[in-house]
Amino acid sequence: MSLRKASVLEMATAAYELDAAVKRGILQRVDGRLTIMGEDLDSVLQRFEGQEIVLIAASLTDDRPLDPRTCRTCGREYFGLECPHCRDARIRLRGR
Repeated sequence: MSLRKASVLEMATAAYELDAAVKRGILQRVDGRLTIMGEDLDSVLQRFEGQEIVLIAASLTDDRPLDPRTCRTCGREYFGLECPHCRDARIRLRGR
C-alpha cells in the first residue's frame, strides 16, 4: 500500500473516532446526483445541515509520493500524519 493511501486511511480512522461521517467508495453521478456506493451525498451530509463543516475528499488511487515531514518536537523526518517516534514515546510514557 502506498504511503499516501495509508495516510488517507489513517485520516479516515481519526474521523471515525470523532463520530464524523466517513464514506469510502467510488464517487459517481447517477441521474444528476453524486453518490458513493449507491448512497446519495445529500443524505450523507444532511445531518450536518446548518453547521459549519470541513469536507475532505481524498483519492485512494493517487500514487504521487509523499514528501517527508520534519517533526517539530524531535527533528526526525517521517511520513504520515504524526511522527511515529514521538507517538510511540507518548504511548510509552502514558503507560499504555
